[in-house]
Amino acid sequence: MSEVLTKAAARNIFYGGTVFFFVVFVGLVGHSVSTVNEMSATHPVTPSVAAGKHVWEKHACIDCHTIMGEGAYFAPELGNVWVRYGGREDAATARDGIKNWIKSMPTGIEGRRQMPHFDISEKELDDLVDFFKWTSEVNTQNWPPKVSG
Repeated sequence: MSEVLTKAAARNIFYGGTVFFFVVFVGLVGHSVSTVNEMSATHPVTPSVAAGKHVWEKHACIDCHTIMGEGAYFAPELGNVWVRYGGREDAATARDGIKNWIKSMPTGIEGRRQMPHFDISEKELDDLVDFFKWTSEVNTQNWPPKVSG
């Protein structure tokens, strides 16, 4: 066997690798599309969820919080805040708890990070909580690994 890689062998490795990884890429895209289509059929986005996402974006919550692991790490993960407030067991109490927490900010407790006060209407709060509930129901394949975020 030759100690030197020939041009033909290098070309074959390049083209073979390109074809192999292109096939892998197409397979992964197909899997992603089928997963998203399946999720949108079983887990539709309602108008209140879309409005809640708009409230999330309007107030730039992602500047401090993460949602499903994306965003800043200054404040808690909010993709599972519905679960942490007990929304699966008692939806009404969880809804009221999340809304009251947001309304009570900032608390003024010394030495704690504080969320700024946002003038959010009751409708916007309900939409935001619907968005949090919707996100908690997305299959994130156990991400984040801890419930606390």
